[in-house]
Amino acid sequence: MSNTRIERDSMGELHVPEQALYGAQTQRAVDNFPISHQRMPTQFIRALILAKAAAAKANVELKQLSESQGKAIVDAAQGLLEGDFMQHFPVDIFQTGSGTSSNMNANEVIATLASRLLGEPVNPNDHVNCGQSSNDIIPTTIHVSAALGLHEQLLPALVHLVQVIERKAVEVHPFIKTGRTHLMDAMPVRMSQVLEGWAQQLKANIGHLQDLLPSLQALAQGGTAVGTGINAHPQFAAGFSRQLSSLTQVQFTPGKNLFALIGSQDTAVAVSGQLKAIAVTLMKIANDLRWMNSGPLAGLGEIELEGLQPGSSIMPGKVNPVIPEATAMVAAQVIGNDMTITVAGQSGNFELNVMLPIIAQNLLSSIELLANSSRLLADKAIASFKVNEPKLKEALSRNPILVTALNPIIGYQKAAEIAKTAYKQGRPVIDVALEHTDLPRSQLEILLDPEKLTAGGV
Repeated sequence: MSNTRIERDSMGELHVPEQALYGAQTQRAVDNFPISHQRMPTQFIRALILAKAAAAKANVELKQLSESQGKAIVDAAQGLLEGDFMQHFPVDIFQTGSGTSSNMNANEVIATLASRLLGEPVNPNDHVNCGQSSNDIIPTTIHVSAALGLHEQLLPALVHLVQVIERKAVEVHPFIKTGRTHLMDAMPVRMSQVLEGWAQQLKANIGHLQDLLPSLQALAQGGTAVGTGINAHPQFAAGFSRQLSSLTQVQFTPGKNLFALIGSQDTAVAVSGQLKAIAVTLMKIANDLRWMNSGPLAGLGEIELEGLQPGSSIMPGKVNPVIPEATAMVAAQVIGNDMTITVAGQSGNFELNVMLPIIAQNLLSSIELLANSSRLLADKAIASFKVNEPKLKEALSRNPILVTALNPIIGYQKAAEIAKTAYKQGRPVIDVALEHTDLPRSQLEILLDPEKLTAGGV
């Protein structure tokens, strides 16, 4: 074959592209798994390269590698991270369930570069993979990549969304709108109260996500093949975590029980569950925005979202709530990702989970989607929407449910009669109440004042 070279592994010889940095085992994976043509996520490969550098540093400290070998591996890893490293990682997501193909892909690429730097052979298995197994490095990389994604992407994005909502709540505080339960008219609320509710949902989600970080930052590294730590120095796990913490500025620790971290993916399942909860919150916020924006003439029309693009290829002038719609689709995808991770998490048969690549893919996809959509929802929908005050006042003035405030004075049954009459006749509730009670208008105006009703109480 032209433009190829011969590489060898324990199964024999095969052709590899001449310029490829990877070797035989990566090529076998490319040949074996032409399934989705989707590569492992960039965040995952980045974390895997960082893990290889941390392992080399720890092994040099423990005299498992020479200083020159360790330096060559670290320099090779650093060089990859500074360039377009994904071109060297062609293995499909749908591969061997342990992720061995991706581990060997990293080992081979780094070994090739390290050999060039050192001027002598650096072996993918004996040197780059020293003290490691795919069975601990891949679970470790899932935790590391997800933790970095939360610290660098999702948590800052959620904090930004909360801040934008809270600023908007101050801006819209003077406006009072008809509350709705079951999509039906209910007691009035301040627009700010609606937004403050959203903000609190997100703050609770942020807190729950932060509670999971210590478990996510506890690593399987050092367990090697089945959790016993065979072929790894007894101090390797601690040294690895220390070196990785230094490289990433995130505090990683050795797991308390390496059998649990290799045989299961319970932490990934838990994190995914919390990501699903965030998706549900974003779906609620997106739907509230869509409903309030509906119309502009035949819908609620309470707010006007910023117009970002033409909404129809056939209906001129139509503008749609595209950011909330995109956010709702993200939420649906994240909920689906969680189901995949839940099923994959059940595949921890005896000493190893064998659906690790798809767990990594879906977990990191959810983190990225939620982070990006949260910022867009904040900046292109919530920050810029305008309140339609005349529409709010019109709806409030005709809302018979305001009669609820009269329950303590005239009783539920009498109040229900007034509400039904107001609905039927299309009249303001205060006028009907004036006819059906002995209360003077001045008192009714106080009792039925929408602003007062938003404060609660009797």
